[in-house]
Amino acid sequence: MGTQRVNGSLYTSIENGVATVTFGHPASNAFVSELLVRLAKEFHKLSELPNVVVIVLKSEGDRAFCAGASFDELVAVSNIEEGKAFFSGFANVINAMRRCKKIIITRVQGKAVGGGVGLIAASDYAFATDHAAIRLSEIAIGIAPLVISPAVERKIGKAGFAELSMAPETWKNAYWAKEKGLFAQVFERTSEMDKELHFFTKKLASYNPDGLASLKKILWEGTEEWDNLLLHRAQMSGELALSSNTKEALVKFKK
Repeated sequence: MGTQRVNGSLYTSIENGVATVTFGHPASNAFVSELLVRLAKEFHKLSELPNVVVIVLKSEGDRAFCAGASFDELVAVSNIEEGKAFFSGFANVINAMRRCKKIIITRVQGKAVGGGVGLIAASDYAFATDHAAIRLSEIAIGIAPLVISPAVERKIGKAGFAELSMAPETWKNAYWAKEKGLFAQVFERTSEMDKELHFFTKKLASYNPDGLASLKKILWEGTEEWDNLLLHRAQMSGELALSSNTKEALVKFKK
């Protein structure tokens, strides 16, 4: 059972060089803006801790991994400043993950939508169960997956991103995501995934931290412009959120 806190929950445990960051929200582990700010700060902090070698990102519960950004906050956007601030949440988290000096492993136990797919794509390695279907639903509500697109395209390519984003009501299963490169490993049972995840992170944390940091750096070569790019995409998304077409789509979707 997950948290019932309206602003969500975020907590970290550190053991034998592995920091496990767990987030949760009663709305299928969606992210309100406050929770995104906290997550970005957590990655910045863990990046500098000498007793952390590897980071595991996971969500609460045994169902959805992440339902993306808060729908209620999106509906409430009323001006361009609010729109840019809303979409900057995931932009700042993705950039924090990209700049983090530690390898980030994401554990995906269930479905991921929108920004949740972006989080998976922004990690360095992902374990998933075969319940971990993915979907980019943004086009269906009048916006587009602009902020997360650089991260998702980096993992599954532009063709895969187009296939995913242009079918906003279609779930792609975990094996499709693995074939495209979003997931590294897929398991039939959560218990199997967690056993292998524990073994993998324990082994990874035993390696030279400097070597892992160097590997992380080259994995993300060519993304240095993302600090500006993702915030620009947040501005574009904020403008889309204010359009009449989007407002109409959001009303229909909410009903």
